[in-house]
Amino acid sequence: MGFLLRCTFWLSLVLLAIPFGGQANGSADPVGPIQALSAAREAIGDVSGICERKPDVCVTGKAAIQTIGVRAREASRIAFELLDDQFGETDATITGAVGPAKPQVAAETETAATE
Repeated sequence: MGFLLRCTFWLSLVLLAIPFGGQANGSADPVGPIQALSAAREAIGDVSGICERKPDVCVTGKAAIQTIGVRAREASRIAFELLDDQFGETDATITGAVGPAKPQVAAETETAATE
């Protein structure tokens, strides 16, 4: 989403810099790229100060971003499991269980060593 916003911003600046020779419809004066860049900088400064003016907006935004992150993580886990089921290789390694060590073997070797 941020990539699209940045592309739109820079494309609009390029379009403002290219002289087409025609006037915009209406009586508004044409805007140059430096004026547009200055206006964009002021708009970004205004948006970045919204947390000071309205803290509830930032709290809600933070909760929304966390929810989106959790859902994205869960969706990627589900997608990975589906892809692993369809395209994953089966593991040919067979392992066996190892039983617990027998304590009486150690006791028998100790008594044999002392005799």
